[in-house]
Amino acid sequence: MNLMLRGLPSVNELLDHSLLRELIAEHGRTSVLEWARAAVATRRDELLERQRSNGGGDSADGVTRIELRDELAEIVVRLAERSERQQLGNVINATGVVLHTGLGRSPLSAAAKQALLDCAAACNCEVDVETGERRYRGYQVEPALRTLTGAEASLVVNNNAAATLLTLQALCAGREVIISRGELIEIGGSFRLPEIFELSGAKLREVGTTNRTKLSDYERAINDGTAAIMVVHPSNYRVVGFSENPDPAELFALACERGLVSIDDIGSGALFDVTQAGLPAEPTFQHSVAAGADVTLGSGDKLLGGPQCGIIVGRSEIVGRIRNHPLARAVRVGKLTLAALGATLASYVRGVATTKIPTLAMLSVTADELSVRAQSVLEEIGKVDGLTLEVRDATAQVGGGSLPAVELRTSVLALRHETLSADELSRQLRTGRIRVFSRIQSGEVLLDLRSVLSEDTPRLALAVRLLARNS
Repeated sequence: MNLMLRGLPSVNELLDHSLLRELIAEHGRTSVLEWARAAVATRRDELLERQRSNGGGDSADGVTRIELRDELAEIVVRLAERSERQQLGNVINATGVVLHTGLGRSPLSAAAKQALLDCAAACNCEVDVETGERRYRGYQVEPALRTLTGAEASLVVNNNAAATLLTLQALCAGREVIISRGELIEIGGSFRLPEIFELSGAKLREVGTTNRTKLSDYERAINDGTAAIMVVHPSNYRVVGFSENPDPAELFALACERGLVSIDDIGSGALFDVTQAGLPAEPTFQHSVAAGADVTLGSGDKLLGGPQCGIIVGRSEIVGRIRNHPLARAVRVGKLTLAALGATLASYVRGVATTKIPTLAMLSVTADELSVRAQSVLEEIGKVDGLTLEVRDATAQVGGGSLPAVELRTSVLALRHETLSADELSRQLRTGRIRVFSRIQSGEVLLDLRSVLSEDTPRLALAVRLLARNS
């Protein structure tokens, strides 16, 4: 072994370092052993590369074995810190995107979080407390969904993509489903509706054009092999200008008249009329049911403001067929999702959704209120060396594939550092003790109060103070 590598401590030697003994007590030997091996291997590669660059020389650069061991121990500590930062955990969403898919979309209400704790141990997930007999999963939320939507029955699955796939496969496999070309959507994560059709076994029958589809187009397409008419809300884009689509109620009536199933995918899963918050109208579960849809699909973690899930409501016979399909078990939700959804729906039933559900509160808060909140954060931060802070007006987005053309008036805290770039400043905010996600615009880091929970504003101020101190 050459002199360079001879001075490299073994992994066992490294594990005996005082810093690593502390890490083992905190993280366990298995994880620390993996980090130690990675650190030694990386250092070995660096030494060999240096040797090649020096033309095969065998210089150890005067670094002692003890110094090298200390250096490697510090590397292991940094690997441990990096691993800890990557763990799923709380962050502050200051991007301005209210429904940020990368940050988990809808933040849960206090009641929903408490429900998670209540059901963390044993709970009545699939059992009737009155009779002691087994029941289908999700029966607990059906009364609330019936009250809120007017539907006869419901089923909850793990997301709306699963709800679409399951519904098509259970009701339409091997037969045609008529849908407008303008509704063949693609959403995030490479979800393309034509591919879902192919996977489900249902046959896609496109009618109309991208921008104009008429009722007569649907009427002409119906044949002996038709199973359903499907309406899909284009929740992540808008077609404007020379465009036309039939009213969904007309399509549902046509399906009923011809003995077909009518499927309505409303996308964002709204239970609240967002026009009351000054936003453009979005389809709601209750409107779809009242219009005559046999089955309505929507997300639980978008405009509804609950946990990630797909909600299926509709006529008892139709939902029963979907529930009894073998695929339903593969896409069912766990007890924690049901617990959080149940608590979220309870806020709607009690009439307190706009104040108790964070997503609705963030969409409804006024720009003036956000300005006051931004000023309070600025005052709490105070003057810090090297950092320039300023409150400004701006616009934010709803996100999550909802209300794509909407810009929300907001207030931001603009940050500039005298030596750090905006990218580095943003990175340090993300990786600090309090992890904050921001956005960068025109060379500045913006902390947007539109997407920050009101209870998180003191922590946001503390995160900026810690950033300034560490920088």
